[in-house]
Amino acid sequence: MEKPPLHSDEEGAGMMAGQSEAQLLDTVGGGGQGLMSVDPSRPAWDSKLQYVLAQVGFSVGLGNVWRFPYLCHQNGGGAFLLLYVLLLVVVGVPLFFLELAAGQCIRQGSIGVWKHISPKLVGIGYSSCVVCFFVALYYNAIIAWSLFYLGNSFQYPLPWEQCPELSMNRTVKECTSSSPTSYFWFRKALDITDSIEETGQFNPIMTGCLLAAWVIVCLAMIKGIKSSARVMYFSSVFPYAVLLCFLTRGLLLDGASEGITIMFYPKLKSWGEVQVWRQAATQVFFALGLGFGSVIAYSSYNPPHNNCHRDALMVSFINFLTSVLASLVVFAVLGFRAKSIAMDCVVRNVDLLNEMSATVPSHHHWLPWFNMSDPRSVSLADYREWFSHYGSQMGGNITDCNLEEEMSKGVEGTGLAFIAFTEAMALFPASPFWSVLFFLMLLNLGLSTMFGTMQGILTPLMDSFKLLGRHKTLLTVFSCGLGFLIGLLFTQRCGNYFVAMFDDYSATLPLIIVVVFETLSVSWVYGADRFLDDIEVMLQWRPPVLYKYLWQYVCLLTMTGLLGASILQIFFKRPTYTAWNHSTAEEMVLEYPGWALAVMTMLILLASLPIPVSYIHSLLKTWLSSGGGGEHEREVERERYAKCNSTEPDPAQGLTRLEEDDDRCPGASFLPMGIDHYRLLPQQEEAEDEEDTGV
Repeated sequence: MEKPPLHSDEEGAGMMAGQSEAQLLDTVGGGGQGLMSVDPSRPAWDSKLQYVLAQVGFSVGLGNVWRFPYLCHQNGGGAFLLLYVLLLVVVGVPLFFLELAAGQCIRQGSIGVWKHISPKLVGIGYSSCVVCFFVALYYNAIIAWSLFYLGNSFQYPLPWEQCPELSMNRTVKECTSSSPTSYFWFRKALDITDSIEETGQFNPIMTGCLLAAWVIVCLAMIKGIKSSARVMYFSSVFPYAVLLCFLTRGLLLDGASEGITIMFYPKLKSWGEVQVWRQAATQVFFALGLGFGSVIAYSSYNPPHNNCHRDALMVSFINFLTSVLASLVVFAVLGFRAKSIAMDCVVRNVDLLNEMSATVPSHHHWLPWFNMSDPRSVSLADYREWFSHYGSQMGGNITDCNLEEEMSKGVEGTGLAFIAFTEAMALFPASPFWSVLFFLMLLNLGLSTMFGTMQGILTPLMDSFKLLGRHKTLLTVFSCGLGFLIGLLFTQRCGNYFVAMFDDYSATLPLIIVVVFETLSVSWVYGADRFLDDIEVMLQWRPPVLYKYLWQYVCLLTMTGLLGASILQIFFKRPTYTAWNHSTAEEMVLEYPGWALAVMTMLILLASLPIPVSYIHSLLKTWLSSGGGGEHEREVERERYAKCNSTEPDPAQGLTRLEEDDDRCPGASFLPMGIDHYRLLPQQEEAEDEEDTGV
């Protein structure tokens, strides 16, 4: 039978505020069934562009700028890039498509989606909400740091360009022993303690910045997607303009080509290391924002026939290109920084060699640059070649000047953004201008991800609890206020260590658990074939059957393996953190104290427990209902599902039973659980009728 024509995305793209389609899926033929009732009061995106910017803004975050380039450099360069693309295609895109389709089809937040697929697995949605809240707490602390640096960028010279002077020709020892940018970050911005155990001392400036960050988020979210989506037009697009400006400027810098070559040079032997595969899979997982529930929340506001498959491919591709673009920018600038540091090293060593040659004439034949008027005319390659032959004979004062080694210093996480990159920008002409651009970009990247994270909390709660849905503004203000109060934990002088703890342990393991159960529930509990059937009715065309096998086997096995590897890493390697020692002006690796390990365990349990708790609660409820009125309740449930899946009109009222029982029926297009309730699609029914009649 010929399938009905595919509805174009533009048909529902221009839905205005407060408008929604009365029925998600059109009935097919006289015997067709209306699969979903849509709440006409549910908000919708004003345009397709608005929705795409929201999804891109959420998935493209700070990790694209300061995590992906570091992983690429540390794990084989171009080889890691190829591995990342492979895992993105076979794991990332299918799981991203799964979440987009589930949200758009059911038109609920994460709690409602997984409750509808299986009431026993409603805990998946609650776990997503808890993880989103944990992430929002520390993510806004990073936004507060960006606000602090942005405010300090309107100075010339920049406050981190030079060490502060205590008196004439006397500077702070901690600064001279490290660097001006490191000193400003650890002492001026964070005023950091030497360990996580020195709690209770608050940083008043960072407290004010955190309050400002939460106020911005609250104002942007206060009217739901209607207010946050308008902000997305700027917060999602502006970072690309800045990245392109930095790329153009960076490619003109001395050392940019060396930096990019170091990053992308392929080291295929890295494919044989399990750790590289684990890090690539983890980066794919976090880059797309899987498991947060934010992808589901955003897609739930889509028009019913929106082509979510194309959206999955488009957003994933944009995310990958952004990571590559950010990597080019980062390593072009870091290449310039490393080249500058390496050349300073060459000049310093050549001056020392000249002094040695002046006192020991026999050293002349070792030094081709004796009495050279300009040591900077010595190339880095020439100096390194000389050092490889004679360096070992010159004693400890003469050092190697390794550009690649300098590239590796401080290129991960906050070290990249607030130390290495700021140091490079201080060398630019008109450095305050570039600094303002950079931290404004970080601020927008953080905010666009923060909006999606908060949507992953608010949408499921408002959809699942009518009282909260009627007080959206109050819920938003309360959530942001609570987030600020708990977030004061990160404005302590040791707050940076808590940010690292939350980043490493409050989200990683729980999110992987969430995605494992998401994949399991759709591909095996609900059924991949039935899921594809529902998508076919929604999109008016059937996605390739390849997705079925990817969901059931490849994605599930990959995520289970990633979960196992993450658990083993925690058990076999005691968790550590990097602390700043002010007396030595160096970073050092310390083990977490016992109480910190207890806090980490509590965070993981709080985020993961809703899944088993909801399952056990559902089993107990079923067991208790099996006696006495249990059979009656099952009959009522079957009757309710029958009404929910019927569009026969009520002659007395002129309403369909679906509309009449709207408050009691699950708002979804998914077919109810249980084989006795499963109905074939209209096309399949007609085909079977033809077989029965022998046609």
